[in-house]
Amino acid sequence: MVLVLPDVNLLDLSGPVQVFDAATHLGADYRLRYVAESGELASAQGLRLAGLQPLPEVERGDLVLIPGPRLRPPGPGEPLASDEVIAWLRAAHRAGARLAAVCSGAAALGEAGLLDGRRCTTHWSLVEAMRQRYPAARVQDAVLYVHDGPVSTSAGISAGIDLALSLVERDHGPEPAAAIARELVVYLRRSGSGRQISPFLEHRSHLNAAVHRVQDHLAQHLDARHTLASLAAQVNLSPRGLSRAFTETIGITPLEYRQRLRLERAATLLAETDLPVEAVAARCGFHDGRHFRRLFKARYGMPPSATRRRSN
Repeated sequence: MVLVLPDVNLLDLSGPVQVFDAATHLGADYRLRYVAESGELASAQGLRLAGLQPLPEVERGDLVLIPGPRLRPPGPGEPLASDEVIAWLRAAHRAGARLAAVCSGAAALGEAGLLDGRRCTTHWSLVEAMRQRYPAARVQDAVLYVHDGPVSTSAGISAGIDLALSLVERDHGPEPAAAIARELVVYLRRSGSGRQISPFLEHRSHLNAAVHRVQDHLAQHLDARHTLASLAAQVNLSPRGLSRAFTETIGITPLEYRQRLRLERAATLLAETDLPVEAVAARCGFHDGRHFRRLFKARYGMPPSATRRRSN
């Protein structure tokens, strides 16, 4: 069942729900019910949701999904869930239900004391606030989702889809989870230890103009044969000067940064096209297919062939 909270984010709700709906069409035994304190409420995006059922009794083995409401760091004395919701979540836990929170939905579990002593995660912008408010919780950063006993939590927005796929895989095995991922055009089913931010967006919040220019050049010319000297020439620096600027600004070298971008692009092409693995490697600047396979498996924990898009 899906616990719908006031001001819920639509993607936090719809993404995981569509995973479970797709699973039912493949024969899984999920039955979606939408429950809330009131029969109608507004989402964070202004869409009104109606026909919500009252909070029911929960039985052992039930799965309660808690999509996150609009992101906001919790204030010191501000209630983040009503007394009725907190009591209901505690009762569900006592009854033996599984609880899975998406993004800021983890705060409702924290208010109920159900994160105490557990590993958990949430949206990256709420991690520190969660640590301060729930000091007994073991809040993890830089992960997509965490399972700790009957309680599961995920990072923001699209990570809720990864969490739902992981739950389906736990219940029914990897084949239906992979089929659902293909149906939803999820470019790569990510493990919980995956990072929350794409390499194309990571390391871009600094103010070093030369590093930004080289980052832009690398992103636009992934298949080119870059050398440290050629990259340095783009911004009139010496190779040593560019390497020092990168490591001081973002903590890795230009060529390490290039490799992360290439692997990210390769993962997308493998999932969204029918290109052979060797062709994907070449498009992303890897001119040795065996070397590409080794690097890909080291980063994603699976060979490139395991992420290939398959025709129905």
